[in-house]
Amino acid sequence: QKPNGRRRRKGLGLSCSAACRASRKLYTKAFARHGRVPRTANMAAYPEVRFLTSANKLGQLPQDTGVEVAVAGRSNAGKSSAINAVTQRKGLARTSKSPGATRLLNFFELQAGRRLVDLPGYGFAKVAGAMRAHWGTLLTGYFGKRESLRGTIVVMDVRHPLTDHDQDMLKLATSRDLPVHILLTKADKLGRGAAREGFEITYLRPAKDGLVTVQLFSAHSGDGVQEARGALERLLDGKRIKETPAGPVDPAGANQPGIGG
Repeated sequence: QKPNGRRRRKGLGLSCSAACRASRKLYTKAFARHGRVPRTANMAAYPEVRFLTSANKLGQLPQDTGVEVAVAGRSNAGKSSAINAVTQRKGLARTSKSPGATRLLNFFELQAGRRLVDLPGYGFAKVAGAMRAHWGTLLTGYFGKRESLRGTIVVMDVRHPLTDHDQDMLKLATSRDLPVHILLTKADKLGRGAAREGFEITYLRPAKDGLVTVQLFSAHSGDGVQEARGALERLLDGKRIKETPAGPVDPAGANQPGIGG
């Protein structure tokens, strides 16, 4: 028996409740049931982080108050793993072996009035054209109208940075002159020289104007996680992120104060 006699609709016609239920399947049972991920002793970065809501259209966004930072990235670039590493919450964004698992705007409260927004992954060929068009309209409206948005973290695979989709996202994210911090993920999969080359290519190509900063990152090894967390905090505070043109000495930029520090 279907609750309240309502029928589930397919595709873009998902009702708000159905869309939210679908999104919550990405998270742990405890997370969906209580709104929080169970704590462990070493989880100290954001001890009160909680899931707020998912949105499939602009009318479903939470109240536009406080401050928030969006996290965007190409499907399978390691966006969910990066979010979990930066927040020190293993089950916050549920990782998946299937690209394109995040299909809604998912809002998390890090602290009172400070949010992180997990955006749908882009560049996944198996997503229907109508869904891609819907996401484009949704994200254009979000970036154009969201007053609480303070900046964006764009996740790219260091082995394949600055794809056409990545560059489209950079243009959208900087359209209101808001800062962008690029995480070049999976740096542990490359040697030191190759990782540095990926960094330099990404550092030199975007039209920066002081808005775009770059660092190497590995959720697997933990390199660059502390720097990325500092970048997130500075974005939330409305501060520009300083960096050095030379880039990091080691592949992940760990302990290099100029990159994201």
